[in-house]
Amino acid sequence: MDKIWLKEYPKGVPAEINPDQYASLKAVFDESCRLYATLPAYSNLGTTLSYAEIEKLSRQFGAYLQKVVGLKKGDRVALMMPNLLQYPVALFGVLRSGMVAVNVNPLYTERELEHQLKDSGAHTIVILENFASTLQAALPQADVQHVVVTAIGDLVPFPKRALVNFVVRKVKKMVPPWRIEGAVPFRTALAQGASHSMDEVQVTGTDVAFLQYTGGTTGVAKGAALTHRNMVANVLQA
Repeated sequence: MDKIWLKEYPKGVPAEINPDQYASLKAVFDESCRLYATLPAYSNLGTTLSYAEIEKLSRQFGAYLQKVVGLKKGDRVALMMPNLLQYPVALFGVLRSGMVAVNVNPLYTERELEHQLKDSGAHTIVILENFASTLQAALPQADVQHVVVTAIGDLVPFPKRALVNFVVRKVKKMVPPWRIEGAVPFRTALAQGASHSMDEVQVTGTDVAFLQYTGGTTGVAKGAALTHRNMVANVLQA
């Protein structure tokens, strides 16, 4: 059969890709940080982190998960936050440690959050404080043992960090009251991780990278297992 669709591909788009050219998303990340260390990687709230800075911070967070929390390869870590600098730091810390990222919709209700935490088997969650009250309500029914809480301005330099967090909490009143015993601030987790070395974990293409949940429009949300090979293919197609 003639691949007639190929003539519609823009110039420079290959007819085929090889998802096995990288062993995992970890390998893609490591190479990118090595090649583009000084270049901007992510920007938010007027602050930009370079690839080298993302590499360092995610390594600290990975070390925190391994050495302080005690997580192992394959353990699930829930991430409940919008597009903030903290997200790629936490995400790559999870993936580089061989753990599985479970993205959680920040707008979930208590019931929806409870279901996803129980269904995924996540015992650790990283959450923006704006949604911590929802987590607090879901915790009695979920087997979550470790909670890391971040504030919107956590990776913004001081004094802007203090100003951003004050406005969010006190002026705009975007953070409902919450109380979760043992919750660890995100910056504290990074500081604790900095005093440890992250163990290098062998991650292969068949290892699960994400448990990505469906919208749940026809019932409860269901977790789709996405392997590192799946995600490498997506990256190469982008």
